[in-house]
Amino acid sequence: MEERIKTTITDGVADVRLVRSDKMNALDDAMFSALVETGERLKADKSVRVVVISGEGRAFCAGLDMGNFGKMASGERDKNSVTNRLSARTNGIANRAQYAAFVWREVPVPVIAAVHGVAFGGGFQVALGADMRYVAPGTRMCVMEIKWGLVPDMAGMALMRTLARDDIVRELTYTGRIFEADEALAIGFATKIMDDPYAAALATAREIADKNPDAIRADKRILNAMAHSSDAELLLAESVEQDKIIGSANQKEAVIAQMEKRRPSFAN
Repeated sequence: MEERIKTTITDGVADVRLVRSDKMNALDDAMFSALVETGERLKADKSVRVVVISGEGRAFCAGLDMGNFGKMASGERDKNSVTNRLSARTNGIANRAQYAAFVWREVPVPVIAAVHGVAFGGGFQVALGADMRYVAPGTRMCVMEIKWGLVPDMAGMALMRTLARDDIVRELTYTGRIFEADEALAIGFATKIMDDPYAAALATAREIADKNPDAIRADKRILNAMAHSSDAELLLAESVEQDKIIGSANQKEAVIAQMEKRRPSFAN
């Protein structure tokens, strides 16, 4: 995994770096596996309060490795490849390629993607799996699959539907045109445009890490449910989560720290 992703955890902030910089962090089988394994490990790590995912080098992620398209053109399908037998559900509701993006939505703490250079195709979908996307000026993005005669199949449809208007998602999917950071912000695919998205994402992550981790995890559970829950279900979810939090040790520490004007000290 170290050949594709490096992760460090400091004060509750997991810094996840795609490090295949010589290939603009393109997605080969090893990168798919690294994304899934990293996400799964962070899901289980109670010490993690926030995740920042970014790419080293010139780009966040250029999408599927070109070698895979050569195999598609020849009709070759490697039975061990992530692109073989996509209908099989290998990771919960997803296949392995989908889970490389969707796992970040399932990580129980906020995930911030720091995006620069390009985020094309599968790389764009990995960024969409994050809770927020901080994007550098001039970053280019694309729902690129139609260029190769394909559909966006790394959870793109499930993730795009909550971020942009339906007609915009359709236009970008049908045309495969490249759009830049300013347009991404206007249509909902970028949270903020930042000169240094990596530094800005880490700063936001540290701010979130100083909040009650029980409340933050509850927030993400409710926010994840918004896309498919009724008003009644969401109202009940708010109440159920609040019942668990009120009077808990971490909630009391949040109140006391505010009153004493000091940094809180939460238990994981």
